[in-house]
Amino acid sequence: MSSAALSPPPSVPAGTTPSPLRRSTLLVLCACVLVAQSMVAAVNLLIPQLAASSLHPSATELLWTVDAYVIVFAGLLIPAGALGDRRGRKGVLLAGLALFAAGAALSALATTPALLIAGRGVSGAGAACVMPATMSILVQLAGPEGRARALASWTLAVGLGGLAGNVGGGATGQFLSWRALFWLMVPAAALLARTVAVTVPRTDRSPHGRPDPRGTVVLVAALVALLAGIIEGPAYGWTSPRILVFFAVGAVLAVLFTWYALRSPAALFDPRAFRSRRLRAAALGTATGFFGLFSLFYANSQYLQYVKGYGPAVTGLAIVPLTIGMALFPKVATRWQAASGPRPTVATGLFLIGAGLLGASTAGAATPYALYACWLLVISAGTGLCMPTLTVGVVSSLPAHQAGLGSGLGTSAREIGAALGVAVTGTVLAAHDAGAGAASFAEAMSPALRTVGAVVLVATGLVAFGYRTASGRRPGAGTAPTR
Repeated sequence: MSSAALSPPPSVPAGTTPSPLRRSTLLVLCACVLVAQSMVAAVNLLIPQLAASSLHPSATELLWTVDAYVIVFAGLLIPAGALGDRRGRKGVLLAGLALFAAGAALSALATTPALLIAGRGVSGAGAACVMPATMSILVQLAGPEGRARALASWTLAVGLGGLAGNVGGGATGQFLSWRALFWLMVPAAALLARTVAVTVPRTDRSPHGRPDPRGTVVLVAALVALLAGIIEGPAYGWTSPRILVFFAVGAVLAVLFTWYALRSPAALFDPRAFRSRRLRAAALGTATGFFGLFSLFYANSQYLQYVKGYGPAVTGLAIVPLTIGMALFPKVATRWQAASGPRPTVATGLFLIGAGLLGASTAGAATPYALYACWLLVISAGTGLCMPTLTVGVVSSLPAHQAGLGSGLGTSAREIGAALGVAVTGTVLAAHDAGAGAASFAEAMSPALRTVGAVVLVATGLVAFGYRTASGRRPGAGTAPTR
């Protein structure tokens, strides 16, 4: 990268038009997203090595090693997005990268499972700052005309992050120590922080609202309880007292937050925002897409290793076809949305994800990888079509000064959908006695992916109906929020 590209950008003065989005800014923000998202999946492929390590973690500690990052990440997304809107998005992004690096270092140095889990949680808090800050900066800098293209790049970075996590985790698990993965994250985050400081301008802060610590605590606790119940449901049983308590606490706290927010003059966010049909449809569509994707991620690694006999590194590379559609179809989606509105791209994309899952459910031990990869390409094309439009749908449903909050809401929907996808897939696999053998897992994977595919298709109909009532049949209806 040239020195000119790294020259310090000017701040965006309050009340002025933001400077154009520069390519160097777009690239570094997308790189931040990729790194933060990669650590969601990377540790999954290190579980065998961690289980045999000198830490001697129990089964529950292994579960929390994976889940601590996701729970903290998803639980803090909304308040982190709102904090960036109110206190400065670039500052929150830099703080997030610092937290991410600190958590990675703590994980790499861990001598007990508790320290490893704590490090994962700290990194998750950093990722929660990174994701909404990057999106809201892009929204502010790109302007209405360039917003769709910028958010398509952001969405592609999320998908590439999942790929990088699978490839990096698989390669580390096969060739290096598990500590190497965490050590690599430290200089990566430091380099990104340096580049962000030089290339990313500051954007306007929101003039509305004040900090809401009480609302933040209640909402975070509600999300953490909900996610803990979803993630641990397959392990403990959906009707076990532990899981029922998680869900009950989450529901009570969600009601309490709604009651408080409707009466507070400075709430974290106004629940009445969900009166927007487009916001409801876009949030459901986002959750649905990631519900399907992470169900596939969960089953894919086990299918390729147990049934096809691939090693961890090859398993990580074998999911590369999923990135092709994510890279190629956002441009198609942008043009299609401009001509016909958001409904066709969203409905077609989600339909392809569901259909691809149904196709992948037919895979068995004798299925050639080339045929299996075709179903990955179908899912990839669907993701590339619908996710940029859904992302724009969430962000554009809120005022421009709440771009960080909109990003937090959208990313929270992603993570809740992803957690549900893994939980449902794990539950169906367990119900069919899936083991580490080729025959038993292949037989169990088929009903699991069929179930998830059917749910995605049903939800697609609901999302399409929501967009119809929100936008009607006007071309380009996705460019302005509907309240």
